[in-house]
Amino acid sequence: MAKQLLTHAQIEQYNTDGYLIVRGFYDAEEVSRLYRIAIDDAAISKHAINVNDSTGKRSKLSLWYKPGDDVYGLLTRGKTLVRAVDQLLERQAGDVSHSVCHYHSKLMQKEPRVGGAWEWHQDYGYWYKNEFLYPGQMMSVMVAITDANVENGCLQVIRGSHKIGRVEHGFSGEQVGASQHHVDLALRAMEHVFVELNAGDALFFHSNILHRSEANLSDRPRWSLISCYNRSTNIGYNESSSGSASITPIDIVPDDALLTREAGGLAESEADFLSKEADVSLK
Repeated sequence: MAKQLLTHAQIEQYNTDGYLIVRGFYDAEEVSRLYRIAIDDAAISKHAINVNDSTGKRSKLSLWYKPGDDVYGLLTRGKTLVRAVDQLLERQAGDVSHSVCHYHSKLMQKEPRVGGAWEWHQDYGYWYKNEFLYPGQMMSVMVAITDANVENGCLQVIRGSHKIGRVEHGFSGEQVGASQHHVDLALRAMEHVFVELNAGDALFFHSNILHRSEANLSDRPRWSLISCYNRSTNIGYNESSSGSASITPIDIVPDDALLTREAGGLAESEADFLSKEADVSLK
């Protein structure tokens, strides 16, 4: 079935809630291919970063800046996905219809019984230090590679919290978390939602929405691919890791490229991975 652009109602829901779930954005064959390649991807494994939570449990993530012709890049650059992001990102004078850029992608690997929690935070709480000025022109898209539910530590959000603006962030163990005082205030005023996803669902979320996840205490893994996007006019004045990627419009590929093109895992020499020594604060 052909992928569909977002409806006016979906766009309004995103603007109101700060997030949007699109069920079945990727079908079983697409997700199966992605997972099959990811679990055997030597580059992903080699560059995985272990980040401990406050209890000592750890999650693994692999983060890279350049979207290539590997399976992850073909998903990230897919026509309908990029156009949906374009529908949701705010615009400023000078923005054109093809101004969506790739900031970075990360493969989140929360393994059974040992996968750690993530503290309450906003993505823009991290990206602010890179001196991007417009949080409404940045967002993330999480694609569930496996089912995500309460038992295996699915994402949690505070509905509508993107409207309170950026809150202060500081270190909590190896992670950077939002001011607990402001989190508590937001929880008093807004709804706390557990975002349960089926494999293939896509979650679009604003850079300022407060979110977290619990440890994976189940016997099932929780894997997801998160791609982060930016407008070409939103310059990161203190952003050096991604080079020009974050302000270079994406080279869009057809939606069926994920299945029809010969593609494997990440090419280590081309992906431009993040190292833990460079920055452990990225979720």
